[in-house]
Amino acid sequence: MMLPGLPQNNYPGGHAQVPPGFELVHADASLLVLNKAAGLLSVPGRGADKQDCLSTRVQQQYPDALVVHRLDMATSGLLLMARSITIQRALGALFERRAVGKRYVAVVDGDLSAAPDDAGWGLIDLPIAVDWPRRPLRIIDAAHGKPSQTRWRVLAHDAVAHHTRLELAPLTGRSHQLRVHLQAIGHPLLGDPLYGDAAIQARAPRLLLHASQLDFAHPVSGELLQFQSAPPF
Repeated sequence: MMLPGLPQNNYPGGHAQVPPGFELVHADASLLVLNKAAGLLSVPGRGADKQDCLSTRVQQQYPDALVVHRLDMATSGLLLMARSITIQRALGALFERRAVGKRYVAVVDGDLSAAPDDAGWGLIDLPIAVDWPRRPLRIIDAAHGKPSQTRWRVLAHDAVAHHTRLELAPLTGRSHQLRVHLQAIGHPLLGDPLYGDAAIQARAPRLLLHASQLDFAHPVSGELLQFQSAPPF
């Protein structure tokens, strides 16, 4: 296990001037670990106004960087990029095998009671499907949805503000999974512009969801890596 300290930077020109919008957490010859800011797309979208994104900014400093996975535009936190097609495929295979440990921190509406098991973890097991008339939204759909599972546990309650801080561990990787699952059990994420009503959106200046931890075996060395990022809320 490795907890990164100062980030290694093997950019050929030395310590690069990193564009705003992300923090370089780790760099080696195979991969990059980045801390994405909320409000920044992971990859280009449709339209001229959606070309600025994390991957484009990173490629200004690391031209060999390739996308492995994504975070929603409104979500902040840790994200991996590969530095060759071979490593991109290897990391993609880890995600497909669910061999990448992912943890998130979120703040949700209401008082969510701690789960009853010994470790305090609960499970949301609800199938998710595309809401075709309202794309890109997703919905819970027992008939047509794909199996989707999210583990959760309570970190703290705020009785005055009437919200709960959670740690989330998705077992599957559906689009908008955490947002849809928490809304489905009656505890939407604060500040969610897609799944929250006007009152929920008004309670935070951004979506309170942050990718706080990544665990995986390095595709070349096999070393178990663990990266952590404290939420900015």
